[in-house]
Amino acid sequence: MKKSLFIYFMAIATSIAAQAVKVKQIEKVVKKGNELVIPYQKFLLDNGLTIIVHEDHSDPVCHVDVTYHVGSNREQVGRSGFAHFFEHMMFQGSDHVADDEHFKIVSQAGGTMNGTTNFDRTNYFETLPSNYLETALWLEADRMGFLLDAVSQKKFEIQRATVKNERGQNYDNRPYGLIGEKTGEALYPVGHPYSWTTIGYIEDLNRVDVNDLKKFFMRWYGPNNAVLTVAGDVNTSDVIKLAEKYFGPIPKGPEVKPIPKQRAVLDKDRYVSYEDKIRFPMLYMAFPSVNNYHPDEAPLDALSAALSDGKTSPFYQTFVKPQLALQANVNNPCSEVSGQFTISVIAYPGKTLAQMDSLVRVTLNDFEKRGITDDDLKRFKARFESNAIKSLSSVSGKASKLASYQTFVGDANYTQKDLDRYMKVTKEDVMRVYKQYIKGKSAVVLSVYPKGQPQMKAKPDNYQIPARNVENVKESDEYKNLTYNKAKDNFDRSKHPTPGPNPVVKVPDLWKEKMPNGLNLIGTKSDEVPSVSIQINIEAGHRFEDENKAGIAMLTANLMNEATTAHTAEQISDELDRLGSSIEVSSNENSITMTINSLKKNVDATLKLAEEMLLHSKFDKEDFERSKNEQLQLIADQSTKPTVIANNVYNKLLYGEKSIMAVPVSGITLTVNSITLEDVKDYYNKNISPVISQAIVVGDISREEALARLDFLKNWKEIKVERGVQPSIPAIDKTRIYLVNKEKAPQSEIRIGYLALPYDATGEYFKAYIMNYPLGMAFSSRINLNLREDKGWTYGARSGFNGSKYIGPFTAAAGVKADATDSSVVEFMKEIKGYTQSGVTNEELEFTRMSMGQSDALRYETPMQRAFFLKRILDYDLDKNFVEKQNEILKNMTKPDVDAVAKKYLPYEKMHIVIVGDKAKLYDRMVKLDYEVVELDNDGKLVKTEQAPILAPDKELKK
Repeated sequence: MKKSLFIYFMAIATSIAAQAVKVKQIEKVVKKGNELVIPYQKFLLDNGLTIIVHEDHSDPVCHVDVTYHVGSNREQVGRSGFAHFFEHMMFQGSDHVADDEHFKIVSQAGGTMNGTTNFDRTNYFETLPSNYLETALWLEADRMGFLLDAVSQKKFEIQRATVKNERGQNYDNRPYGLIGEKTGEALYPVGHPYSWTTIGYIEDLNRVDVNDLKKFFMRWYGPNNAVLTVAGDVNTSDVIKLAEKYFGPIPKGPEVKPIPKQRAVLDKDRYVSYEDKIRFPMLYMAFPSVNNYHPDEAPLDALSAALSDGKTSPFYQTFVKPQLALQANVNNPCSEVSGQFTISVIAYPGKTLAQMDSLVRVTLNDFEKRGITDDDLKRFKARFESNAIKSLSSVSGKASKLASYQTFVGDANYTQKDLDRYMKVTKEDVMRVYKQYIKGKSAVVLSVYPKGQPQMKAKPDNYQIPARNVENVKESDEYKNLTYNKAKDNFDRSKHPTPGPNPVVKVPDLWKEKMPNGLNLIGTKSDEVPSVSIQINIEAGHRFEDENKAGIAMLTANLMNEATTAHTAEQISDELDRLGSSIEVSSNENSITMTINSLKKNVDATLKLAEEMLLHSKFDKEDFERSKNEQLQLIADQSTKPTVIANNVYNKLLYGEKSIMAVPVSGITLTVNSITLEDVKDYYNKNISPVISQAIVVGDISREEALARLDFLKNWKEIKVERGVQPSIPAIDKTRIYLVNKEKAPQSEIRIGYLALPYDATGEYFKAYIMNYPLGMAFSSRINLNLREDKGWTYGARSGFNGSKYIGPFTAAAGVKADATDSSVVEFMKEIKGYTQSGVTNEELEFTRMSMGQSDALRYETPMQRAFFLKRILDYDLDKNFVEKQNEILKNMTKPDVDAVAKKYLPYEKMHIVIVGDKAKLYDRMVKLDYEVVELDNDGKLVKTEQAPILAPDKELKK
């Protein structure tokens, strides 16, 4: 062999050897006895990536999570928001994954995906049918090792605009949205990693460029600062081989050292304030607390629960029951570096925050005199244990726990240890931490007061939040001399992995029963977690109210949560907390629903309380007056919120003023004021009947056990329920814009649509759902990609059909930045009209078939998902195999079929367009569009009466 040829072959061998990845097993955990353990195996690649694998073959689903140990706490002053910004950028493509392709691949596989950022970590995750495991690992590895060359200036600018919209929607324009920011600024010194929020400041986002962002990625997003967690229907050996292949060649990043603990220190109470567009003033107190997993975290959590959890708690009794405050909560959120022990009181109008401040301190002093009781501690521990068990009901829940424990404790096998540290808390521990961290200690006291009412403050501000001096901030040395090192592969990474055969999806086995009184029951057994969930749905919701008593269903449901003929509301709350159970009665458009959750061992005791609440409500006068007042305050508060205004006005246009559906579920001030206690009793007696009800049982309970424990429902008296005729629905003669003024609103709420169809599992409704999927349902739909991903005008835009047994609307909706309101309307209508005229593409249709068809694997994993499936069967009298029929329809729908449905059910020339925004900024722009503009007030009434009639009466449509 020639020397040059020998050298050539040796170079190849050396290259291959250099790429050989070393992996070693670190730990194997198996369950022993009754301990609360998530079995797993842990491995370490030689580039520092930790891999955790949990096998769970109960459902054909896999969950892949990559947690990077970087959050906003790694940012610099003047460069805030980077970690959250990267949460957006990591979905914008990489070397081998095109722009927006990550969304498309996961959606087409029938999966879901997301990312989250907090102070201390960022995580990215997918839940997919198990045959797409390799695809998920390939995607995550590509953005870990091959992201930066795909991060263009254009993508940077679009996502910067999207983040600004997110900040506007969730912080600046949301009531109380700036509490976290204002508290952090006052509690921590300048430069402390928690002195700013994860979303950061707009001026910081404006100041930086794409290269600053790239440096942040190179510093923190290496494999040695990440945990890859895979859970579900997988084989550990397969996961490791694929992780070696895709993640192994990625070079290690710079060393990441732990951040030192930095508990806040205050020398006196710091009173600060800001005004907000709110109805209810809020007092928010923050005491310096400890970091997470600190020995005092658990007793501080127990203290917070003793103070405000349940109806017997001091804060409920002092503030909520006597109607001084709408809410009064105590919490102890702890993070990696530090923590806050927080007290929040949302006061009723007319009550000052000075009163609330004084009462908080009196309540704390009274608590100290009383001390924590054995019952307090028992209730707290029961709730904690119950929540810990229920969190393990999905592979995503288990993966999240494993990843979090590994990231912050360095021990993924911490589930039982975590439970133990809470079960070991003593009364002495709780009182010790009260005296150490709360009694006589200084706090930040934040007053959030309604606009123009500074007299509502707790006290005059005595602390000036330091100005942000960010003009000459120098880049930290740790961001200098960074290099972007790409992996050197011995395979073609650009080749998309091919998924294996679709897994066999088993529809849950179910049982049905009908009691002599007409009550329908349905259930399915699942023993993955020793818990039971039961829903009792009564078709007695808002839709069936007298329009003069609108809101009575909600008020009835709320009173069913209060006292029974045998026990006070406090006694019921107490007993449920001791059991670690919950029973909640709620209402919506169609139903009043009792939701029951219990550990299996406590089902009997829980159902005894459920029987009382369902069949023996007391309807106490004092409870009635308080609940009615709360509902009236809710109505007054919601009337100021743009999203609520948009929905209410939209519904009034859709259904017409004669329909109860034109009125909010909560009712309006006029109707709720007119409701008496006798009205509520009458509504209960005439509507709470087994004849129009169903019970859905899901969990670790057999049919025989369920029927035996629910035998009390046979005592539910059968009542014939009368139903009135639904009023006719107004027709839409042409598309108009209805503008509702929200002065100086920086964002606008848009609703576009019409009343379309009732739900039909295998008929026109289902075909319309298929048709809309690529238009506005999927994340990668035309509407969302246009308004969010391409334009950056919104945090999210969607369209969809929402029918029940009764006709429901097709709605396209978004919250958009004000300056882009008119353009957003144009783009919405362009997409709807274009889809109707040109139809679906073959690529979109294939995407829809795959995405909807393969999503079956994710449908039945959790108790909530199973309950929804069973409820649908009862609601619409469906066969268990209706899903198979849906899949046949999906499989056989052709492009002409979809196009015909679009033409039939997207009447873009006859839709309402509702906009809630700043008239001064928007009106002139709106009139330039090709639509008549009608001005309405917050209640949907004409502002300019000389305009054309809004509604054109027509024949009654099918309900």
